[in-house]
Amino acid sequence: MTINCNGKLMDFEVPKVMGILNCTPNSFYDGGKYTSENAFLKQTEKMLIEGASIIDIGAYSTQPNAPFVSESEELQRILPVVNALAKEFPEAILSIDTFRAEVAKQCIEVGASIINDVSAGFLDEKMFEVVGNYKAPYIMMHMKGTPQNMQKFTDYEDVMKDMMFYFSERIATAKKHGIVDVILDPGFGFSKTLNQNYEVLNKLELLNEFNLPVLSALSRKSMLYKFLNTEPNEVLNGTTVLHTISLMKGAKLLRAHDVKEAVECVKLIQKMYENN
Repeated sequence: MTINCNGKLMDFEVPKVMGILNCTPNSFYDGGKYTSENAFLKQTEKMLIEGASIIDIGAYSTQPNAPFVSESEELQRILPVVNALAKEFPEAILSIDTFRAEVAKQCIEVGASIINDVSAGFLDEKMFEVVGNYKAPYIMMHMKGTPQNMQKFTDYEDVMKDMMFYFSERIATAKKHGIVDVILDPGFGFSKTLNQNYEVLNKLELLNEFNLPVLSALSRKSMLYKFLNTEPNEVLNGTTVLHTISLMKGAKLLRAHDVKEAVECVKLIQKMYENN
């Protein structure tokens, strides 16, 4: 199970960790934490040293009820960061967290390799065309609606059955546009109630039927801190628990704020399997 990132093959026989780098003032955990080029470079260096295989850069907060950000503002936020990281860390694999085709296109042209789309192409009809043209690996997430209204769309007869149909259709459409490398993200926290999030986690292994890498993005999310009646900065332990469960259910990529701890999860799970 491999993906081609600008000529570099990434093998998911051993799961990988994607480090989160937010260029936003309002992300739920680290919004506004990195406000200068030097700060972005230092955080990226830290995550790479700790073992991140991918750096995921986002400039549009997609938490529930997040305010709308124009395409021009998203580009103004993200392009300088991608440029700086591509120059400073030319060997790093950069992912772009966006649902806009033009943002994806411009970021790929200055050094990004992967597109991470929370809408799986539904919010920009040109996204599949752009990703297919550049032969970029594509992370497609399960979500209904938009980041502003997605929590209105949580009425499922069977959330996992809905997700399986959703991904079947999206994968087929992506292939028609020449997209070769696809990663599936079940979208924890997107268009799902707290209970539905845990149901998806409990049945996460069902997504392995697609024989594609599955991304688990649980890091410090509200399904943790709201359930535990605490705050995002207090749920690293809970994040580690759910990362471990994800890996045991077949996830091949962990999207994490805390790279060191996520990498340790991977190492420990691999050691356990190695001894079997």
